Amino acid sequence: MSQKERMEKGVWYDANFDLELSKLRDKAEDLCFQFNQIKPSQKRSRQAILNKLFSHVGQDVTILSPIYADYGYRTSIGKGTFINHDAYFMDGGKITIGRHCFIGPRCGLYTANHPLIYQERNQGYEIALPIVIEDNVWIGGDVTILPGVTIGEGSVIGAKSLVNKDIPAHVVAVGNPCRILRKITKDDSIRDLCEL
Repeated sequence: MSQKERMEKGVWYDANFDLELSKLRDKAEDLCFQFNQIKPSQKRSRQAILNKLFSHVGQDVTILSPIYADYGYRTSIGKGTFINHDAYFMDGGKITIGRHCFIGPRCGLYTANHPLIYQERNQGYEIALPIVIEDNVWIGGDVTILPGVTIGEGSVIGAKSLVNKDIPAHVVAVGNPCRILRKITKDDSIRDLCEL
């Protein structure tokens, strides 16, 4: 089994010294660099790069530069999603972002973990576990999401949170480590506060 296949299966693999993976990271880094250098007004050129970089980019997705991705092809972004400046996709593990998500600036999605024993860590071993952000999630600015985490549909993650475990659907969660504050209810609606 190749190191790429090991990575994609979610088992320990050589992340640092494998030539195939190194070439894939170089390709993603080049595409991110190109995207980050293009004027925001050049929407078609930017979209073409995103389509080359990521495995799926749905309709009406907005991604503000700069962006960074380790592989790109391991990340899927659903339609209508907005990703603010300075997003980082450490996507050795698959990253799935649902439809109509809001992701604030400086968010990092980190799928990789390393051995605790330094001799093993120094040999370049890594394991990458998937991150899933379900539909209609709002992630505040400067949030860190760690390997293996799923954030449930419609939930809100407060700014500067560190999400190290699954968050269920339709809750507000904040903090380091991130914890659930409460459920989102009809009382949170703004319809009575202003005319829409």
